[in-house]
Amino acid sequence: MREEILKVEDLTKHFGMSSFFSFKRGAEDVLKAVDGINFSINKGEAFGLVGESGSGKSTTARLITRLIDATGGRISFSGQEILEMSQATFQSVRRRIQMVFQDPYMSLNPRMRVRDTLGNPLRLQKIVPKNEINDRVDELIELVGLKPEQRDRYPHEFSGGQRQRISIARAMALEPDLIIADEAVSALDVSVQAQVLNLFRKLQDTKQLAYLFIAHDLSVVEHFCERVAVMYGGKIVEMGQVDDLFNNPLHPYTEALISAIPEPDPNLEFNPSLLKGDMVNLINRQAGCVFVGRCPVATSTCSEIEPTLEAKEGLRSVACHLR
Repeated sequence: MREEILKVEDLTKHFGMSSFFSFKRGAEDVLKAVDGINFSINKGEAFGLVGESGSGKSTTARLITRLIDATGGRISFSGQEILEMSQATFQSVRRRIQMVFQDPYMSLNPRMRVRDTLGNPLRLQKIVPKNEINDRVDELIELVGLKPEQRDRYPHEFSGGQRQRISIARAMALEPDLIIADEAVSALDVSVQAQVLNLFRKLQDTKQLAYLFIAHDLSVVEHFCERVAVMYGGKIVEMGQVDDLFNNPLHPYTEALISAIPEPDPNLEFNPSLLKGDMVNLINRQAGCVFVGRCPVATSTCSEIEPTLEAKEGLRSVACHLR
């Protein structure tokens, strides 16, 4: 049994939104971006978080890294409750949780050379002595498959895949235990995606890294992650081992997502996605299942009572009245 490194309990983020059209002075709408989610990640595990845009995946990542403040809930990292820490105390933990963002060009300073992009975190956190920083920068560059002589280049002189490798090297500079990859391969070509995923796997094996791998592409998650949670409308609607979830999805939303994965076989008949309609409106959402408006099997109970995430056989959990 592997050691648990991250535990998220009843995590909530609500955004207050002033109602422009309200007749009531001071009235405020509430957008429930993340609404009481629970999951855990073990040391050395790749845990996937999937769902369409607007489901709350990236907000969850920013809550874990405390880039934004949570409305409620608990986040434990290596047994420490991080939401209750002061910002000064959290800094010692922060370096052990690093993020790799979707767009490497936007997340890298275009006016900063690679050696400074990788060297500045080492200087600020005092990871290595000053006289060893340049050597450590070269090690990081080689770790992600680039050449040390490229250290004096700027981000625009690299391809998209190479820029993402630099972002990964920057995340690795502080020797983290958990990397949050927020759509880290979605902006890359398929062949480059494979290279970056292989790099992630190599780092996982050699450094015992844990990953929170956020994506909307289920085929990528299927090949990289061990467990996966499916988010919709700020809720986790299903969670389990990757093989179990992909071979036998329980929640109608998971079924719809899997049906949308393209099959690279010209002999197969076209199979339209089961997913219809638009994402649920999260502002002042009414009672009932968050997926009820798009669910093909919804009943009156689904409109009135919100299902809870309940454990099933094995390590499966699903939030559905009918499963």
